[in-house]
Amino acid sequence: MMSLYSFLSAIELGLIYSLMVLGLFLSYRVLNIPDLTVDGSFTLGAAVAVVMTLSGHPILGLFAAILAGAAAGFLTAFLQTKMKIQPILAGIITMTALYSINLMVMDDKANVPITQQESIYTAFGSLVGKQAQGMILSLLVLILAGAAMVLFLKTPFGLSVRATGDNESMVRSSSINADLTKTAGLMGANACVALSGAMIAHYNCYAEVRMGIGMVVIGLASFIIGEIAVGIFVKRKGVLSGVVAAAVGSILYRLIIAQALELNFSSSSLKLITAIIVALAMSYPAICDSIALFRKKSQAKSGKEKMGGNLSC
Repeated sequence: MMSLYSFLSAIELGLIYSLMVLGLFLSYRVLNIPDLTVDGSFTLGAAVAVVMTLSGHPILGLFAAILAGAAAGFLTAFLQTKMKIQPILAGIITMTALYSINLMVMDDKANVPITQQESIYTAFGSLVGKQAQGMILSLLVLILAGAAMVLFLKTPFGLSVRATGDNESMVRSSSINADLTKTAGLMGANACVALSGAMIAHYNCYAEVRMGIGMVVIGLASFIIGEIAVGIFVKRKGVLSGVVAAAVGSILYRLIIAQALELNFSSSSLKLITAIIVALAMSYPAICDSIALFRKKSQAKSGKEKMGGNLSC
């Protein structure tokens, strides 16, 4: 059984990482773009937040992290739309560049702690109490970010962003600037990712230059798990269900990882566990179809056997 401390810690982390999954929902599901910028923009948000906190502006650091993430998304979009580079390659190029940029932001240090400074969690804890500070603050930020994304995607421009992901050719033929909608979508997605990185930096009280490695895979695993879980109760997919799936999936993923650690799996096995979760989650529809087909064949076979028995009588 998982301990209560591990359970609550997993939920807190799940709420924070939900912001990163929200960004992937916008780029991966809405825009239909596999954006690998995430690995770099996550660390960029953490680096900017830590540097701003060290200068005495922890709250301002969150907004600076959002702007930095949006700038990273703009660079990826520029490479895609103006330089005509494939989306995956554009993300890889930006992610590679961000590694050096993140080191520059952190003054060429691989790890920058903020244990001596007041983080947003410790400041918020003075209002609601230390025991509830992580859960409540993370939930409030997630609700604000999720509500903002839902409202944005339901505006006329947001509908254009959604239409670009569904059918870019139709959007261009309708005299809508698809390059602009792509740029706005990628900027918003990486802004969410950077905010998640900033929140994690405040939660852990440090930023590390390699902390964003593997975030794309983790985010996809979380979102697909969330889609499956939400799909059990909600059959009609939409923006709101996607946002809820991002939050639910992130929490479920963190609970799975926490349970694996409770079962004494080594930390070096977590990437393998994540890969297995992603493979199973992405193949879930095919598995369900195979099971349904097997059941139909079994029912048809049993029906023929019953008919044959009746004829022999």
